[in-house]
Amino acid sequence: MIRIYLSRLLGERRLTQKDLSRKTGIRAATINEYYNELAVRINLEHMDKICDVLGCDLTDLIQRIPDKQE
Repeated sequence: MIRIYLSRLLGERRLTQKDLSRKTGIRAATINEYYNELAVRINLEHMDKICDVLGCDLTDLIQRIPDKQE
């Protein structure tokens, strides 16, 4: 499973989705998909822009959590 921690990062920086959309030029609907972890595909250029604006590393923004095998 891939986790996107955009909601946590925005909360820590006291930014809204709309603020991030304005600063990155990424559509608000796309930011919302990342924020709510509904995105099926992730655009690497978007991730780069988000990391630039938030001053974070990609590993702070997304993480792969291995599925448990039973």
